[in-house]
Amino acid sequence: MSTEEFAAMRDDAILINVARSPVVDQAALVDALEAGALGGAALDVFEAEPLPEESPLWEFEEVLITPHCAGFTEDYYRNVADLVRENLAHIDAGEELVNRIV
Repeated sequence: MSTEEFAAMRDDAILINVARSPVVDQAALVDALEAGALGGAALDVFEAEPLPEESPLWEFEEVLITPHCAGFTEDYYRNVADLVRENLAHIDAGEELVNRIV
């Protein structure tokens, strides 16, 4: 997501980023927020983590910043355990792993 994508969004749109890899150009996001081109953002991941204190993103009232914890839910540990069990069964069967990140 960068300048072109932000320009294509409605000015009341909210960007939500809980990705694992860099998908948002933070400088372009700041520019879009300053220009009023976006309604706001909810961010769980950043180019540098933790988000540096000097980042202008901290100053926006319309930006929600979370401490890289979007995946933590009530069932988080149960879901991880289920995935591990499932992948162990796949390993034993000589099959591809589920949810493999390459």
